[in-house]
Amino acid sequence: MCGFAGFFDRTGVTADPAATLSAMARAVAHRGPDDERIRFDEGTRVGLAFRRLAILDLTETGAQPMRSACGRYEIVFNGEIYNHAELRHRFGVSTEFRGRSDTEAMLAAIRSLGMPAALREFRGMFAFALLDHHDRTLTLARDRFGVKPCRYALSHGHALAAGDFTVPQGAAFLFASDLAAIRAHPAFSASIDRQALRAFLAYGCVPAPMSIHREARTLAPGHMLRLDLTTGQAQVTRWWNAESLADHGNSEPFVGSDADAIDAVDAAILESVRLRMVADVPVGAFLSGGIDSAVVLAAMREVSTTRPLAFTVGTDDPDFDETAHAAAVARHLGAEHVVLRMHSNEVVQIAAQNAAKFFDEPFADSSQIPTLLVAREAASRVKVVLSGDGGDELFGGYYRYSHAPALAARLARVPRNLRPLLARLLRAVPRGAANAVGRALPEFLLQLPFDRLGDRAHKLARVVHLENVDAIYATLARISDDADRLVLGAGESTTPSRNVPTDIDPSLNPVIRMMLGDIAHYLPDDILTKVDRATMSYGLEAREPLLDSALAELAFRLPSSMRIRDGERKWILRRVLERRVPRALFERPKTGFSVPLLRWLRGPLRSWAEERLDPARIGREGYLDPTAVQALWADTLAGRRGGDAAEIWSVLMFECWLAEQKKH
Repeated sequence: MCGFAGFFDRTGVTADPAATLSAMARAVAHRGPDDERIRFDEGTRVGLAFRRLAILDLTETGAQPMRSACGRYEIVFNGEIYNHAELRHRFGVSTEFRGRSDTEAMLAAIRSLGMPAALREFRGMFAFALLDHHDRTLTLARDRFGVKPCRYALSHGHALAAGDFTVPQGAAFLFASDLAAIRAHPAFSASIDRQALRAFLAYGCVPAPMSIHREARTLAPGHMLRLDLTTGQAQVTRWWNAESLADHGNSEPFVGSDADAIDAVDAAILESVRLRMVADVPVGAFLSGGIDSAVVLAAMREVSTTRPLAFTVGTDDPDFDETAHAAAVARHLGAEHVVLRMHSNEVVQIAAQNAAKFFDEPFADSSQIPTLLVAREAASRVKVVLSGDGGDELFGGYYRYSHAPALAARLARVPRNLRPLLARLLRAVPRGAANAVGRALPEFLLQLPFDRLGDRAHKLARVVHLENVDAIYATLARISDDADRLVLGAGESTTPSRNVPTDIDPSLNPVIRMMLGDIAHYLPDDILTKVDRATMSYGLEAREPLLDSALAELAFRLPSSMRIRDGERKWILRRVLERRVPRALFERPKTGFSVPLLRWLRGPLRSWAEERLDPARIGREGYLDPTAVQALWADTLAGRRGGDAAEIWSVLMFECWLAEQKKH
């Protein structure tokens, strides 16, 4: 796990290539605290910079940039290829391997197969830049699920649209793990893309292939970019897409009983965890109070002879704290358990400083706060952690998967002229009081999602006029319907349909369509971005066993009834977990990895928030409408904008990020 950066500059606009590469490398130093290497090749006019976090083959033979034994290829690579031993055996020859790193195995596969065939053989997480000295090309590539990031840009203020392009004369092509490294190039003009800002306020993150800058783009998951160094022409292609999971499942459906399927999923998880525990440094795990991280920890206990080390973060607010549940699971599995508590003073420090610094563009999933805290603690004990990310998307864990189709069918029976009245009645439900009542209801009405009754009533009010499952899904995916009103000068909306599976086969089951939409958009843009940025902030590598490509293919071969059965989401994952953990320790309503944000903003964080929402300050900046922001803040304090305060938090995170950029 590392950070990389570089540029292609055929016309010599980079005055001092070595100094520039060093500056770009320093901007991603947190990703690789163990070593720094740079190299500028005069023949191709390509510069490569690398910061190393040494996980496998800690010696000099694992250093990068790495040249292939044949001399043709040179690579900077961020990630882990878990099947590298198999790749060595299949594609390598003994004379070309100098060490034990997975990077050498990647180069051997690329030499033998070329790309994208080699990419399809890689089982792991990766983003890399590969210089081909023979064909004079530079290739960027990103893994299937988007676990690792990859950005690219043009210098000198040249706007960059998604898709193919040509590097203009007098400009440089820039690339890096983080935008911070791109901003370190002296010829990069970091203007703000107001359409990307609008998308950020709508979703809480900037959706790929956008970036917050007009001059930069995000390479989407499962994509590669090939730049011809002679002509300057770049082509962006997709080598993998989420829909292929459904295609594979339809062509090779799982055949067998429930017991056979449980055995198969269990074995696939154990294999995935075993592969991800291979490291030359200590390995731990994140443990929430949920099913996914418990499945991973239980598998670690099964495949390892050592006692696992688990990290959990919680709050003093009982409505949001799951540390007791996590502790019970840890005790049962015999894990060493480290528990942290969040306090409001830490939240201010992290939100105002660390989140804005390490999340290289605005990011507003408030679970970034506990993730940063638990990553900081884990980094003091280990260099690698396993997480449970991906379980919801692969095994049907979100409420929307079970409720959206049923809701669409019920709403279709409500007369259209009565829907506005129904929406007004739902909006009149007092959020706080209804939530309090709802939290008590599961005592008597098990399996029903009444834990946030007030919030759910207001969400329902947003969709009562809809009948289509895709439209309901898209509406609920947005944290704000008012982004157009908040952003000044954004022009006509061209915001991509993030979380809307419009590019997925409409004949597929609606639940499958939602899952594929989440895998393609919500998972990489939000969940994996959060974990990558938080862990790499402290030089910590996160690995996601539930996002193993073989496990994902198996999950989509299963019949839908093995994901959601009689209203029970993640049915098969629960059956796997109860083989090692008693059901009583993990069966309860889903809460997610959340924080008491609204209570903090009304209390200890209020003065901090109001300083950043000052109308004069926002007016001077010229990006947001101060009047609209003040109205949103007033509605939030009054409880009219959702119990999670997500809309105003996105504004606050943009203001914190903007302030951080002004320091540089």
